[in-house]
Amino acid sequence: MTDIPANAAPSAPETSTTIVVGATSKPGSRRAIEWAVARAASTGARLELLSVIGGAVGAVGEQEVVQRAVDYEEAFLRNEAANLSARGIDVTVRVTHGNPTKELVEASTDAALLVIGSDHTGGADKHRGPHGTRIVAGAHCPVVVVPDIDTTGRTGVVVGVDGSEVSHAALAFAAAEASRFAEPLTVVSTWMPVVYTGDIAPYPDMYLTDLQGTTEAFAQSMADEVRKDHPHLEIVVHVDEGDPATVIAEVAASARLAVVGTHGRTGFARFLLGSVSTQVLDHLTTVTAAVR
Repeated sequence: MTDIPANAAPSAPETSTTIVVGATSKPGSRRAIEWAVARAASTGARLELLSVIGGAVGAVGEQEVVQRAVDYEEAFLRNEAANLSARGIDVTVRVTHGNPTKELVEASTDAALLVIGSDHTGGADKHRGPHGTRIVAGAHCPVVVVPDIDTTGRTGVVVGVDGSEVSHAALAFAAAEASRFAEPLTVVSTWMPVVYTGDIAPYPDMYLTDLQGTTEAFAQSMADEVRKDHPHLEIVVHVDEGDPATVIAEVAASARLAVVGTHGRTGFARFLLGSVSTQVLDHLTTVTAAVR
């Protein structure tokens, strides 16, 4: 493991304003690094660029291969850090080898924020691979997942709420983000009628109207919750019939940031997410923060 201070500035206190970035020389990591750098520049946070070399199985001659990979990534991150230090960013770099999910989850323990790039596996649906989802599920701090999407010119923060404890945390995070950049906050909630099969009469209009009205009242109450701390924040309530993840993704497609809540877990279950957050992270339409 290598830990290299990038400049002579004193390290930040352990109580952490540190942003840890899962950084590599691969092109897909570029947007994650840029997002984290912009965040550090605007907040004064300390930045740690962390690269994890994975895939080792103990084969003969493997140690030399791993060392070459470590040296390459180290040189790349040194160069990145030198450029950032020249811009006044307090940054360190670290290169290690092992299980990337485990190493990044461990690194999140003392971090204020963990930033990772998208690991889309390609194809029309652009499904994410499993590693990013496991990192989000196991992390000890909010995780920002940055897809390989150009979000230039986008504005606003979108958050999905359902009344759960984690959605309250997501709402507070989203409101703070929107307020920091003086952007509108869109609070999204959805409803779905009882599903039935068979050739029976359509849903009564009164039933559907009540579902819409009840959900609107709930979402408005959630919006009122954050107005106390952010009285000047522009808040839009968006309520629609449909699958929550689909609606959140559609609304977030024009936003700078989406925020979803995730459930903190222990043991084996720590690598499981709620279905809505999993689906949103599997079909990213913008930079997305997962908060517990």
